[in-house]
Amino acid sequence: MSRTRARARKPAARLRPPRLSPRDVLHVGSAGLRARPVRVFLSALGIAIGIATMIAVVGISSSSQAKLLRELDRLGTNMLVATPGRGMFSGQDTTLPKEAPGMISRIAGVESVGTTGDVAESVRRSENIPEEETGGVAVKAAKDDLLGTLRASMASGTWLNDATGRYPSVVLGDVSARRLGITGPGQQVFIGGRYFTVIGILGPVPLAPEIERSALIGWDAAERLLGFDGHPTAVYERSADDRVTAVRELIAQTANPQTPSAVSVTDPSAALQAKAATEGAFSTLLLGLGGIALLVGGVGVANTMIISVLERRHEIGLRRSLGGTKGQIRIQFVTESLLLSGLGGLAGIVLGGAATAVYARTGDMPWVVPLWAVGGGFAATLVIGTLAGLYPAVRAARLSPTLALATA
Repeated sequence: MSRTRARARKPAARLRPPRLSPRDVLHVGSAGLRARPVRVFLSALGIAIGIATMIAVVGISSSSQAKLLRELDRLGTNMLVATPGRGMFSGQDTTLPKEAPGMISRIAGVESVGTTGDVAESVRRSENIPEEETGGVAVKAAKDDLLGTLRASMASGTWLNDATGRYPSVVLGDVSARRLGITGPGQQVFIGGRYFTVIGILGPVPLAPEIERSALIGWDAAERLLGFDGHPTAVYERSADDRVTAVRELIAQTANPQTPSAVSVTDPSAALQAKAATEGAFSTLLLGLGGIALLVGGVGVANTMIISVLERRHEIGLRRSLGGTKGQIRIQFVTESLLLSGLGGLAGIVLGGAATAVYARTGDMPWVVPLWAVGGGFAATLVIGTLAGLYPAVRAARLSPTLALATA
């Protein structure tokens, strides 16, 4: 009898809720996604569009910047251009001395000097074309070392040399060749009352766009055949990278010691450097649009999860009746929301990377997608997924098992 009373007084063992392993959480969390693939696709599409927009904007901007920096590395940032300006007191146009290129070449640190001079003649395809129809092509005298100083290349033909520079031969910039309808060496153009033979066509010269729109003839031929006065109108110089600032301070007074204030010194690479530095300044707006699309996608995920909770009340009630806790129900639906957002995020990263690759390929750019953009975009999807699934998960956990089974 005493043993029976002792057993009756012994407290019953407390029931412990079943534990879910990470594998179990993943299984129950993906159950709703596997059951409704079309709804999952449509819900993940909003997330994918937002992430793809953000990745593409950052990737395209980074690819464009990488192309500019690569171009700057090739062209160099150590070139300065000296041109005649206006007199400080007279306000009249000035000229550079004929000795300016030689004097500039003697500045410590200067590695090469190239020179051009404006020739007061027009260039036409033939003598039958009216003289005023030049197509915006200027005639310039050029010295042999101009090509190397500009780091330009020939698209076809050859550059001027000591021999060809004495005779009626001409090298056209790529823009001037198109405007004149010249397709290759051997053709002729009409300059100053005589025909000049085209011996070459230059490739693009980003640091000197005025050269692209010019017809270049030898210095000697310009003086002998076209009455060129021999005064340079642009002196291009390359200096050692560590001497650019020092050369810039000396070049004006060296080129024109009498009136150094009448010499204009410019850095043609500054425009490309500024463009590279500000590349992506307009990307902020597009990033904002991508963020809005991402938020809209998050709202879509939240709406899908709420509908999923309403449709699965019987499942929720059954799991609660079999011992499932509120925390486990919350974890299930938050996991489902994270999986849904994660799938959209991965798809968005792939789409954004592909869009960047297509743009880079068509624009001859390196394909660059920063890792921080990929990581940040995927982290944003996880945050959106957590926030979107939190309220539906809490709502599901609060459902009474009895009412859930009764209304199912």
